Amino acid sequence: MQNIVILAGNIGQKPETRTTQGGTKITNFSLATSRPRLSEGRVLRDENGYRVMDTEWHRITCFNGLGKTVAEHCEKGMKLLVHGRIHYTKWTDAAGNDRYGCEIIAEKVDFLSRPKSAESENPELVDRDDEIPF
Repeated sequence: MQNIVILAGNIGQKPETRTTQGGTKITNFSLATSRPRLSEGRVLRDENGYRVMDTEWHRITCFNGLGKTVAEHCEKGMKLLVHGRIHYTKWTDAAGNDRYGCEIIAEKVDFLSRPKSAESENPELVDRDDEIPF
C-alpha cells in the first residue's frame, strides 16, 4: 500500500515556521494547484476565449531541515513541486464537536522558479528559456 502525493503549484503566502516544545521545527504554507474546468468533456471558456480554471488550495507541512530550506528560500507566488503524503487529523473543538483536517506532509520539495528577490539581484542566473522564439 502506498500514500504518495505529487503536487505542482504556486505558494499562496510566505511560509511560516514554529518550534514545538520538543524542539522540532515545523514550516507550513499553502499551495495552489489549478486545472481547466470541464463541461461535457470540453474545456469551458469565458467570454474572452480564456479557459476557466478551478483552483484548489493544499496545506503543506515541512519538518526540520526541509522546513528551514523552504522558509529561507520561498516566497508567495513561487512555483514548487512537492512530493509527500496525505495526513488526516481529527480533534474535538472547545464546543465538543468533532473536527477534521487534511494536510500534505512534504518529504521533498523542488523549486520550479526563483524568488523575485533573487531574480533582481542576479539577473544573469534567471532561466530565460521561455523567451527563445523557437
